[in-house]
Amino acid sequence: MNKKHQIISFVAIILGFFMALLDTTVVNITLPKMTEYFNTTMDHISWVVNAYNLSTAVILVTASRLADQFGRKKLFIAGVFLFIISSLSCGISNSLQALILFRTIQGLAAAFVVTISVPLSLEIFQPEKRRTIMALWGAFSGLAAASGPSIGGIVTQFFSWRYIFFINVPIGCICILLTMKFIKESYDPTASKSIDFGGIITISIAMFCLTLALMKATEKGWTSSFILSLFAVSAIAFILFIIIELKVKEPMVPLSLFKSAPFTNGSIALFLLGLGIMSGTYLLSFFLIQVKGLEQLSAGLIISTMSLTSMFFSLLATILTKKLGSRVTSALGILLISTSCYLNSSLTQNSSNIDIILRLIVAGSGTGLSMATLIGSIMANVPLDKIGIASGINNMTRTLGTVLGVALFLTIFTSNMTTQMSYAKDSAVQIIQNDSVFGNKTKLNMISFVKAGSAKNVSLSEILNTIDEKEASEAQKKETKKIVPYIQDTFLTYTVKAFSFTFKVSAVILLPGILFALFSDKKRKTELKNEQFAKSTDNASAS
Repeated sequence: MNKKHQIISFVAIILGFFMALLDTTVVNITLPKMTEYFNTTMDHISWVVNAYNLSTAVILVTASRLADQFGRKKLFIAGVFLFIISSLSCGISNSLQALILFRTIQGLAAAFVVTISVPLSLEIFQPEKRRTIMALWGAFSGLAAASGPSIGGIVTQFFSWRYIFFINVPIGCICILLTMKFIKESYDPTASKSIDFGGIITISIAMFCLTLALMKATEKGWTSSFILSLFAVSAIAFILFIIIELKVKEPMVPLSLFKSAPFTNGSIALFLLGLGIMSGTYLLSFFLIQVKGLEQLSAGLIISTMSLTSMFFSLLATILTKKLGSRVTSALGILLISTSCYLNSSLTQNSSNIDIILRLIVAGSGTGLSMATLIGSIMANVPLDKIGIASGINNMTRTLGTVLGVALFLTIFTSNMTTQMSYAKDSAVQIIQNDSVFGNKTKLNMISFVKAGSAKNVSLSEILNTIDEKEASEAQKKETKKIVPYIQDTFLTYTVKAFSFTFKVSAVILLPGILFALFSDKKRKTELKNEQFAKSTDNASAS
């Protein structure tokens, strides 16, 4: 394949991959508009996002295995086609139930598109280009994540939420046409056509129950019978999956892959990386809205700084890898993400947008250096015919990390928030009791109000309503206007403490990822010898 065809083929794959990844973030900013249109609650509308993520997570490994067996090009085209049809169906949905159903189908299609895009990309280029291709893959991943909030916000503001789905139709059609014309079919030549139904069923049940449990854990409670039952079913299904894979003649997942230390360490590092990234995006977006009081679009645009930086550093990672080696580069990336989480813990209600953006740049640089490098290392350490299933495992571990990140950090934050709000109420009560203008009856009314309500949203009008009419002198009204901002700032300060604690925990959780990253590839000397050998082989065959 000549260079021009290689570039066109890569563009075809990136179009499909970009489209599928974009839909993981583009919808978030439009949820309030959807809630209004369908006249429903945020709890119900959240399933527009959950259905997509859940169905994608469930089918990732199965998708990569089926593609290895029956043709990556065929199933990539089928995935893009299904994505187009389901996107069109989402756009014309007139009920929330229909929208969630089509988002589920869209998520299944996305699993095929995203996971097959890696082996298809690597098939186009020579083996020594694997790391560079993964860097580009990571860069476009960052661009898709960065574009989501801004594209979603612009399309919704000037057109309608429906158009965020309609834009997939032309992109998907171009992707299919280019793929059909320029990309050759590829398989795993060692894979038979027999389907491991036992493996597919058990891994799907395990992933479904685990992902659903993590999504609902904060709402239902980690120790609720519903969540514990899901965890138990997931564990049993996963054990059955391993037993089946060890005994079946043609396993869906060759467990021998995990005998490779670089592959196993890289997968664990990727899982921790997915977990850590959620602290830098999901938790920080909460901070911007709850503490800084920003609108969702403004918060989304600020958060996109991280993705744009990640895109740039994904490309820079290839240069650093040649100088430092992939192990040091990926470990440095995770260290930067951990550092950014720790720096986030010092943010307050008075922090400027520049303070936040600088921290996001640190997080983005770490993501760019580690994500692309880790995936490249993992792919470089598996046989060429196994890159399909390795891609599925990679995407599964990263997805699980992000889902667990949301559940874990939200639980830690909520738990700490309860404690901090108790302290905040005590401080607010102390401020009221120390006041010399109000009478005892008014103070008791104000204290009862503060203790009973969601006090971080204490408003001036609500406090004025608690003052006894006989005591409502001008002096007291002036004092109220003076005291309320103090009370509000007290609650905001304790809210910040809850965020700060959660950011510090996430920084600590990420630290083991540095160690796993340091063992995610072979030693650099071996790596360089392999590259030199590949180049000399190519030169010999060319001559």
